[in-house]
Amino acid sequence: MTTTGFDSGVLVAAFAFLVLGSVLAFLVITTYNDVVGLRNRIDKAWSNIDVALRQRHDQLPALVDAVRGQLAFERGVVEAVADRRAGYRPDAPIPAQAAASDATTVAVRQLFAVVERYPDLKSQENVLALQSSIERLEELLAARRELYNDQVFRYNTRISQVPGVALAGVLGWRPRAFFKAEPGDAQPPVVSTEA
Repeated sequence: MTTTGFDSGVLVAAFAFLVLGSVLAFLVITTYNDVVGLRNRIDKAWSNIDVALRQRHDQLPALVDAVRGQLAFERGVVEAVADRRAGYRPDAPIPAQAAASDATTVAVRQLFAVVERYPDLKSQENVLALQSSIERLEELLAARRELYNDQVFRYNTRISQVPGVALAGVLGWRPRAFFKAEPGDAQPPVVSTEA
């Protein structure tokens, strides 16, 4: 009778160990897969931002050229757009790209505000087309930044919670940087009303 009791106790312990091991393996596998999926979505979201940044980067010289001659009194605004465009580095870390992007957005908004004060310039077809295209790209960038930041938030949260926090240390998962403006870059542009 003691042999049967011993055998059933070992079987119960082995079964409990097997169930516990299966639950832990399931948690590790699902957490790993979730984090890999989130990292891939972050990379995809960043690629989408990068495409829009490059499109804007390519169109800004045409806008600057279209308005440069007619905005002689507003040379600083035009030069600010050109300078901000020159600050874009596609290989820079995400925080640096975010700061350059936001600074460019501020400069472009200032330029658009100035263009509004010049009816002859505002009515030129090429300026209208460029302005419309860049405004579309600015809206696209804003939407893509929001998606990117949402994915980064989900990823950072996932690797900070149990069991992700334990796996993060083992697998080297680090929090990702948000795409955010530097302090002061989010301020609305100040545009001179003198013409």
